Formats: sequence, structure tokens, C-alpha cells
Amino acid sequence: MGRGLRQRVGYGLVGPRRERHAVSFEELDALAVPVADDGVVIGVDSGGRPAVLGLNRPTPYDVTLVGGLWTAQVLALRAAATGARVAVETGRAAVWTALAQSAGGGQPCVTLHDVGRVPPQGASAGSPVLVVRDCGMRPPRGRVVAGPWQSVLTLLPYLSPAAARLLEQSALVGVQRVSPDEAEQVGRLMGLPRSAVDALPTLGEGVTLWCTGRDRQFVMTQGTEAESGLLGAARRID
Repeated sequence: MGRGLRQRVGYGLVGPRRERHAVSFEELDALAVPVADDGVVIGVDSGGRPAVLGLNRPTPYDVTLVGGLWTAQVLALRAAATGARVAVETGRAAVWTALAQSAGGGQPCVTLHDVGRVPPQGASAGSPVLVVRDCGMRPPRGRVVAGPWQSVLTLLPYLSPAAARLLEQSALVGVQRVSPDEAEQVGRLMGLPRSAVDALPTLGEGVTLWCTGRDRQFVMTQGTEAESGLLGAARRID
């Protein structure tokens, strides 16, 4: 996603090696296959290119999203569509029930758990896991943490005293529309340029600023027809 997040924020298993194929420069014009990292397509960047988030990886990966439930649920659905199992730790199971019942075409690929009650998931290369922590403003330290083939996405509706620790520990941070004061705090914690800080309070629905330690990219997420039918329109506030 953009310059920074295209570098190697996501990658999959090394595929089988076969003989190399070569094409001429003239033949390249006939190719229309987008080239990007393996992972979850979370939207498009400012240039209209697919923005891909690599959640299934052999190393621990922590993501924090300061934003709305809608975006977290779209990410969960799309992760499940890539073959990952999704475990949702939440104190508001009612808002996740329809998603859990609809995902996977009837297969139990999304499971719901009370806060602090997520059992070991047994993640592996053949069965990667995304743990979504929807535990409010002050999420307790999780019993199930990021590990090989198990990523953790923590959803914060707004900044809180827990935000500084989470943002500093996360490999990737997403920030949606926040107040000017919160934008200043995020800017200090993430080392954002002035232009990004000023933009955060004005972001539209479905727009997220994704940041790594060095790079950042604005991404627009739009629901598919099926996602919109299940979750409604993109929104920052639930």
C-alpha cells in the first residue's frame, strides 16, 4: 500500500519453483495481472492501486486500529476469505453475531469469545489465525498474543491511556478520523508529518491512515456488495 507498506508488510509462503518464463517488452503490454504482496486487499491507495495487508505471516504481527467497528469487521471478513481462522475477543458479541454466522459459507471460520476467554488457537502455516480484540477503550493484556501465523488486531474506538503502549508495540497502526487533540497525540507517537496530522480530523468514512515505523499511506476501504449488505455502509462511528 503505497511506498512504505508495499515494501514487505505482508508475504506468503514460498511457492513451488518451476522453470522461468520470459516475455518481450512488447508482450508486457498485454499483461493485466496486478503484482503485489500476498494478503488481504483492504482498499485502494491515493493512486487507485490495491492496498494489501499481509496478515498471514510466520512471525508475530500486532496491528492496532484506532477507528470504527465497520472497518475491523471488513478486515475480519476478508481475512476469513483468504483462508484464515478469525477469533474475535469482544464484550459486545451481539454486534459480531451476524458476521460470524455469515462468514465462510456456513463453515465455523469466525468464532466469538468473551474478553479474556480466547483459547489457544493452534495457528500454523496451513491454518493461520487472526485474533481481533474488540475490548473497548482499555483492553486488558490478552491471554492469546501474536505468534507465528497468528496476527492480532486490536480495535480502539478512540485514543485512551492504553493507546500509547499499543501504538508503540504495534508493527502497523491504522488511524481513522479523530479529534484535533487526538490527531496531535497520534502525530507525536507515530512521528507523523504536519500534513498527516492536519488531515486526520477531516478523513471521510472508510479512509484510514496506515502507518509503519517509517512509512504511511492513506487507504480508502469500500465494502463489496455482500459486505455492505451484511455490515451497511462504511462509517467511523457505530
